[in-house]
Amino acid sequence: MKRLLRSPTLRSPLLWTFFVSLLLLLAVGGWLLTDPATSRSEALKTGGIAGGAIVALYALWLNDRRRRVEERRQEVERQRQELELRRADQDRDRISDERFAKAVELLGHDADQVRVGALHALAGLARGRAVYRQTVLDILCSYLRRPFEHPRYDETAKPPRDDSSDKATAEQDQELQVRQTAQRLIGELLPAADSEGTPAYDLDLTGAVLEYFDLSERKVGKLLLRYAGLYSSTNLSGCVFRGPVYLTGAGAGKKKRIGFFRCEDAKFEQRAWFSGVRFSEDAEFRGTTFAGETSFKDSVFAKNAVFAGAKFGKTLDLHRARFESFADLGFGEPPGTVSLYNTVVEPSRDHELPAGWSVETLPDGRARLVMKD
Repeated sequence: MKRLLRSPTLRSPLLWTFFVSLLLLLAVGGWLLTDPATSRSEALKTGGIAGGAIVALYALWLNDRRRRVEERRQEVERQRQELELRRADQDRDRISDERFAKAVELLGHDADQVRVGALHALAGLARGRAVYRQTVLDILCSYLRRPFEHPRYDETAKPPRDDSSDKATAEQDQELQVRQTAQRLIGELLPAADSEGTPAYDLDLTGAVLEYFDLSERKVGKLLLRYAGLYSSTNLSGCVFRGPVYLTGAGAGKKKRIGFFRCEDAKFEQRAWFSGVRFSEDAEFRGTTFAGETSFKDSVFAKNAVFAGAKFGKTLDLHRARFESFADLGFGEPPGTVSLYNTVVEPSRDHELPAGWSVETLPDGRARLVMKD
């Protein structure tokens, strides 16, 4: 008997549904037939409805069961797809990490073309995966911070390109090309200045020797160019600097000079520190906005210094600054606080000064800027 009850047929919900439905049909029909006022057809019909209700309940249960099975199947499929995606992401991360490590290793290769290829590989990785962008920029900056000397930088901050007296070795010329490739890739990896929703990446080029450095129309976070050499020309025009900018001591070293410096219509949203900088060629800050504290303390402008239309949101420190040629200080919006202690200008030039400023000639023939009380 126990073996019979364990049979799959006897455990079938469908069989028990039909059995209960038939039993209810007979029970209800038989009970109604005991009433003389009820006809046989009505009794049979009522019993059929009662039995059909059991079948309908079974159909509803069966449909709900199928729905739950389908939901579980879809959940399993979703989990499987998520697992496949995670596996694919892990494979992509592994491949990217391997490419990254290999490219970094090749930066120390003796052949310049291999180093250039490694730089492009890193840049391609940064373009494809934003998570690598800041790391790749840090590596490019680190490469440019390596000590570098070239005979064309020995005499002037603006060396001629066709200098026949250049005594550079082939290795120096090749390294110069690699470094200029790194400079160009840095500019390409930075977001446009007018782009919205893009991060501002930091650049640490402390002590770097750069030539034709161009970040124009780019968005930058924190910029460090302390004690750097910026030869030929540097273009920061149209840049938006979201973080502080430090050029302290740039161009002041014997082999760390600054050539033509363009920084027109740029925007410094935080501190702009140009203290102790020596500009060997023209320096143009026309239309630039200095929203934070600004300092040109102890800086030297060997040639023209143009600040026409520049706007200052806070303070401007010109302590012991020297303008050795023409100074155009026709600010578009003067700073709230200005420090002019021993700010020296060339007495023979007709400088453009803000209202209330004047040139005072000193007994030794020098001249300095002063403000009227």
